[in-house]
Amino acid sequence: MSGVKMNNVIKQYGEIQVIHGIDLQIKDGEFCVFVGPSGCGKSTLLRMVAGLEETTSGQMTIGTRDVTTMDPSERGVAMVFQTYALYPHMTVKENMGFGLKMNGHPKSAIEAKVAEASGILKLDEYLDRKPAALSGGQRQRVSIGRAIVRGPEVFLFDEPLSNLDAELRVEMRVEIARLHKEIGATMIYVTHDQVEAMTLADKIVVLRLGRIEQVGSPLDLYRDPDNKFVAGFIGSPAMNFLDATSGEDGVTIQALKMTAPNPIGKTSKAVTAGLRPEHLEIDPAGDALRVDLVETLGGVSFAYLVSDTGEKIVIEERGDEPVSEGQRVGLKFDAKRLYLFDAETEQRLRA
Repeated sequence: MSGVKMNNVIKQYGEIQVIHGIDLQIKDGEFCVFVGPSGCGKSTLLRMVAGLEETTSGQMTIGTRDVTTMDPSERGVAMVFQTYALYPHMTVKENMGFGLKMNGHPKSAIEAKVAEASGILKLDEYLDRKPAALSGGQRQRVSIGRAIVRGPEVFLFDEPLSNLDAELRVEMRVEIARLHKEIGATMIYVTHDQVEAMTLADKIVVLRLGRIEQVGSPLDLYRDPDNKFVAGFIGSPAMNFLDATSGEDGVTIQALKMTAPNPIGKTSKAVTAGLRPEHLEIDPAGDALRVDLVETLGGVSFAYLVSDTGEKIVIEERGDEPVSEGQRVGLKFDAKRLYLFDAETEQRLRA
């Protein structure tokens, strides 16, 4: 297996530049997830690794080989797409071994590799079925199996779970995580779903408008975001952002009608205060906010609050008696959980 390195990688379509000088190193055996909103460039960057998109400038390296101008078939990668792309007239066994057959591998070698991949993905009982007789999750496992039999240096996944229902998505996330542990391959995974990113990744690359906003482990990005964009993208529900003023006496948050201890000790400055829903608690004695809606999900509830200034806040509640719609409440939180961002640049302010 091999790692992937990008050095000042740029992609242009005519005069339009969509990838802006990406520098990134993915270690051998690492599970790296590209995450970001639609149009951020994550799928384009993945296709550049695969060779399906030409690199306008910069260098792409897999292992010790410069693959920048190599044909996709020479790069040692295998790609799993959002659509299963299975041949409907072929059985599962034939679909998984087709690539090797086209490359002239001996029949015995193909059968051995298909059997190995089938065992890993628990597809043995489906080998003689055709895709029409399989569920969506089973078809995606066949697609992954087709990649495994090629024995690539790097596995590439382009939103492979997007077409599955919620229950199957969870099941396939577990399957892919188990697969990574079992074969130890370098994997690059593209998704817009930050829950997938958090649960699968060793390393997350947050992209916006063709640029890297931050790279780090899931918990690093959750606990220590560099800017407002990353803070709002990582975490579900998203972090709450409120207008505030940072001064020597504390941080005044207008929507909450309160002043909290200042975690950065700066002089007077307009800031955006960030608070995660799970770090907020209801203060029944307060009246700064009105409960607009409550989502009760069983062991957890989400309350949607509105301030007198019109700012919206989501909090997570655990317990059997969540707040009621129409109720007026206050909020309290540990000042150590307060994030501050520059109101203009949106960069994180640290002590």
